Amino acid sequence: VLYPPHSKLTDKEKTNICYLSFPDSNSGCLGDTQFCFRFRRSPGRKVSLCCFLDQLDRDLPVYLKKDPAYYYGYVYFRQVRDKSLKRGYFQKSLVLISKLPYVHLFRTMLKQIAPEYFEKSEAFLEAVCSDVDRWPPPIPGKILHLPIMGIIMKLRIPTYRDKSGTTPIVQNMHQADAQISVALPTVHEVDLFRCFCPVFFHIQMLWELVLLGEPLVVMAPSPSESSETVLALVSCILPLKYCSDFRPYFTIHDSEFKEYTTRTQAPPSVILGVTNPFFAKTLQHWPHIIRIGDIKLPGEVPKQVKVKKLKNLKTLDSKPGVYTSYKPYLNRDEEIVKQLQKGVQQKRPTEAQSVILRRYFLELTESFIIPLERYVASLMPLQKCISPWKSPPQLRQFSQDDFLKTLEKAGPQLTSGLKGDWIGLYRHFLKSPNFNGWFRSRQKEMTQKLEALHLEALCNENLVFWSQKHTEVETVDLVLKLKNKLLQADREQLPVKTDTLKKLQTHINDIILTLPDDLQDILLKTGTT
Repeated sequence: VLYPPHSKLTDKEKTNICYLSFPDSNSGCLGDTQFCFRFRRSPGRKVSLCCFLDQLDRDLPVYLKKDPAYYYGYVYFRQVRDKSLKRGYFQKSLVLISKLPYVHLFRTMLKQIAPEYFEKSEAFLEAVCSDVDRWPPPIPGKILHLPIMGIIMKLRIPTYRDKSGTTPIVQNMHQADAQISVALPTVHEVDLFRCFCPVFFHIQMLWELVLLGEPLVVMAPSPSESSETVLALVSCILPLKYCSDFRPYFTIHDSEFKEYTTRTQAPPSVILGVTNPFFAKTLQHWPHIIRIGDIKLPGEVPKQVKVKKLKNLKTLDSKPGVYTSYKPYLNRDEEIVKQLQKGVQQKRPTEAQSVILRRYFLELTESFIIPLERYVASLMPLQKCISPWKSPPQLRQFSQDDFLKTLEKAGPQLTSGLKGDWIGLYRHFLKSPNFNGWFRSRQKEMTQKLEALHLEALCNENLVFWSQKHTEVETVDLVLKLKNKLLQADREQLPVKTDTLKKLQTHINDIILTLPDDLQDILLKTGTT
């Protein structure tokens, strides 16, 4: 059943969704299970260019921006014994498909609607959708109230202006009416500590592997554990965006199965979450494998688990641990391990442990990225180089050698006490998809900034006076160029003040009025659409 009925999915997408919506038979998930997956949109599908969500995307932190090439699937699966059915079991999944990576929001929503749907069937979905139709647009930074089957979910979507590592708290309000309000502390975060518990002693090495975009596979007993662990890995390098592909739950039926498991080339830069024992054989050649057992929070202090050699990983029954021959660039931070162990001894709540872990990862990533930010900012031309009568100047080229030279005086040692081969880590990072994605987005921002400064420089000129000293042809050419600038500012949402745009429009109108009537008519109609 597909709801709403007018939703369009290709046959390939439907097949992928069907296979990804159920745990592998070996997982033995009795009762209710929640997990999520991510799959590629079929090529050739129309992508709506001026989609409303694209405008909202601009205010989101980079890691929450949607990827037009992928969908997320959020699953609520139920398997219970039922003798009246031929197979002896009731097995059904309710799946919510979205472009948005708001794991916690959709998980909470499914928890609310799925149990009732299994009893009431399709008509119930119609009622759910009419609730969703009343939701306000997902504007970042606003407190949103989302009604769903008798309760109201209160939440706030982060913005790129929020201070890293802080989550403005949404308070639970006592409402006068009968509706119960549920405040969501986050829309997208997973329980970090719970996910990293089985590989507790290797968190720093895993941070390096994710940062460098290394091929990683998570072998887990069930899709809920594989998907949560993959999402936790991807989020450990925030505020950097993980730029390669990641699949919280991946099966042998996936349309990319052959592409990702081939032995004819090196494993791709991707993080896969798997549960099928078949993968222990198929992915034996992968360089880094995380094997986790059932995720349980430790009652006592976790024991030190050594990094294991890859050749020891024969089956999915192998002991939990990290199987790799990777040698970390940085020395291990014993402090964070002690802090979390102490938390386990003192029975500190898992939410508090996750906050500590999230802050640790954030500080580590920021120490790593600040020197890069500082160097890239120095590639920006000086404001005095911007002339209204020339094209905006280009950014200077990124030079690996020049950047590495800056590390001696302004490297990560200014903000991090960790010792180790930072330069080796940077060299490796500069070849990774994560650097490529980060640098491209910085380049785009800085180029747009230059375009905006160029617009402001034009506005501050006396353009009418200029036009009087030049030929009619040159003046018409200037008007057309200025109109293009305005269209570009709107199309690319350049960081320009509204006053600047109004001023430029006034300049254009004033110049047009100095021209003959026939040209005026043509120019007033040109470039306004």
